[in-house]
Amino acid sequence: MALHNRFRPAGTIFTSAWLLSIFSHLANAQTTPPTGCGQGLDPIYYYLCDLSAAWGIVLQAITSAGIVSSFILVIVLVASTPFIQDKRKKSMLGTQVFFLLGTTGLFCLVFDMVVQKDFSTCASRRFLFGVFFAICFSCLWVHAGNLNYLVRKNTGPSGWWIFGIAVALSLIEVIINTEWLIITIVRTSGTVGQPCLIANEDFVMALIYVMFLIVAGFVTAWPALCGRYGHWKKHAVFILLTLFLSACIWIVWIVMYVYGNAIVGKPLYWDDPTLAIALVSNAWAFLFLYIIPEISQLTKPSLEQTFEEELYPTRGVGYETILKEQTSQSMYVENKAFSMDEPQSAKRPVSPYSGYNGQVRSSVYQPTEMAIMNKNTTDVPYDVIIPRATANTHPAASGNSTLRAEDAYSAQNRHSTNNGQTNSSPYSQW
Repeated sequence: MALHNRFRPAGTIFTSAWLLSIFSHLANAQTTPPTGCGQGLDPIYYYLCDLSAAWGIVLQAITSAGIVSSFILVIVLVASTPFIQDKRKKSMLGTQVFFLLGTTGLFCLVFDMVVQKDFSTCASRRFLFGVFFAICFSCLWVHAGNLNYLVRKNTGPSGWWIFGIAVALSLIEVIINTEWLIITIVRTSGTVGQPCLIANEDFVMALIYVMFLIVAGFVTAWPALCGRYGHWKKHAVFILLTLFLSACIWIVWIVMYVYGNAIVGKPLYWDDPTLAIALVSNAWAFLFLYIIPEISQLTKPSLEQTFEEELYPTRGVGYETILKEQTSQSMYVENKAFSMDEPQSAKRPVSPYSGYNGQVRSSVYQPTEMAIMNKNTTDVPYDVIIPRATANTHPAASGNSTLRAEDAYSAQNRHSTNNGQTNSSPYSQW
């Protein structure tokens, strides 16, 4: 009896442990995934399919559209290279492709915010959040600096220099985040089960350099509105609008992430949606306010090219007109050479084409040989009708060998007197 009482507490303990294990197994078996998710799915992916938490699904749809749009814009940007006539715009092409890669990274990072926290997601969030934003804001800053050269000198640095400066500015954030990530991992390595144990204030403080890039780009873009070459100012407007809206987005999400979520309640629940919304909204702002307007301006000719294209046809027409005028004037002078020395008081033969208004009336009519043959005017010598350059045999003529119009007119009068003709002009029959 005593032995039986001695083993009764031990049996009670084993029975209780067995019952607890059964109940815990039943409880786990009764745990079902949320609506929209399948059986056997890891709980950290529930927000990707949970219909009750619709923010994850909505953000996925918007983010997927952003990724596809960024990919298409990269193709359009690269494919438009042969059609870019302005070398100054072409020098920014590499930096803008780098900017689009950073924007695509922001869209992809949204999925990391929708997935619940574990060691890998927390590490990627800490590192990539600042790096992708640093890439985008560095490209905007160097573009603003290049515009300051263009609006004043209409020329800027080489495209390789611009791209190299943007990469160098981005690498600074890579170094900062690498050091910060190593420090935080070592500091939280002793905390079991909480690899993401880091205050929101620390996360924001690690992004100070990115905030500096926003302010630097915004300040640098303002002087680009005051240059001599005004056709570059619209690019500065694109940068200013993009940075202004980005600064507003950053102010809102920082306030909500540090103070607002704690006041609203459930700060751990709203932290991930806050970061995800900040990423997707800022990435779409980059596309709508900077990339799409810049692509629309790439293939347009510069102001100098437009000016030359407008003036070149005008100059060609004017030059041809001048040649025609000079040719007509020279022909007119040559025709007038026979009548310049003619006395004003002399009786001139009347041209049969004097009433024809289709020709220049100031020029002397010279009928062709074919016209004379058709009219059978064989009785009149050709040298009287058509003045020719012959040796001057008239004793009163000058030493010039060219027959003048006055000499031709005198020879015509003598011929008419000898034949007894009363008509003063051989063309009276016309």
